[in-house]
Amino acid sequence: MEFSSLIFIWMALGIVLMLAEIILPGGIVIFLGTACLVVAGALAIGLVQGLAQSMTLWFIVSIVLLLSFRQLTQKWVGGDSHVDNTDEAMDIYHQQALVKAAIGPGQSLGRVEFQGSEWPALGDGSRIEVGTQVLIICRENIALVVEPLKE
Repeated sequence: MEFSSLIFIWMALGIVLMLAEIILPGGIVIFLGTACLVVAGALAIGLVQGLAQSMTLWFIVSIVLLLSFRQLTQKWVGGDSHVDNTDEAMDIYHQQALVKAAIGPGQSLGRVEFQGSEWPALGDGSRIEVGTQVLIICRENIALVVEPLKE
């Protein structure tokens, strides 16, 4: 392989990879393309010679660029990041449910419909009749602890 064609191949590969960032966003491919252009420059000034040295330099420069600048560019450009509430107990707190099977008296389990499914439910010790709207207080194991909705 002729020396000048190796420079051209590295330059072309670098440009193709940098343009591929448009299709494959994420900030990684552009660093690989930049590493290709660095290798083409090193070949042009005679710093490296041949395919083996070129590949070695490309691997080293790619890793250095990825480790050094990825975090920096993510801060500048940003990206999609969304953090949901991971505490399920907080998601159900103070939500309304409908009693499907009488709850109580005492610690007798009943059933409530909440978010499209039925759950076992415990009350406040008094009897809660079928059809009553209840407020979810917390969850105890798999049962919801509820109290009648005060109107």
